[in-house]
Amino acid sequence: MRATTLGAILLIAIIGGSGAAVCLPRAQVTIETSAGPKMFSVEVASDPASQRRGLMFRRELAPNAGMLFEFQSSTSQSFWMKDTVLSLDMLFIRSDGTIATIAAQTVPLSTMPIRSTEPVRAVLEINGGRARELGIRPGDRVLGTIFHNEN
Repeated sequence: MRATTLGAILLIAIIGGSGAAVCLPRAQVTIETSAGPKMFSVEVASDPASQRRGLMFRRELAPNAGMLFEFQSSTSQSFWMKDTVLSLDMLFIRSDGTIATIAAQTVPLSTMPIRSTEPVRAVLEINGGRARELGIRPGDRVLGTIFHNEN
């Protein structure tokens, strides 16, 4: 019995740390840029557990994928990259859907805080360097259900 329990615990630990995606709700967001609309398919992290996990342990992220951290109200936010092996661009988004700031190409596995410069309603994480590649800038507008501005 003891060996079976230990084996089950080891299996859970291996699966839990493998980077396998936790099943989260998905949504489509569009970012209106001067170069035209850019669409992303995102996982929505709207509860404390999914927000704590974020993109930890993920080894890849599709080019037009990401994770949208949805907060219940606009607040100052702070993130770190501990246990996140991918470089990310973090788009800090105001309640009206406009991008306040972008933390570009964050350093994987870093414990340095990455803070919003003002209260934000959401944070969109995409592949590091993708915002620059697509011409996404502060002031651009993110369209999505949580911002009540979908077309």
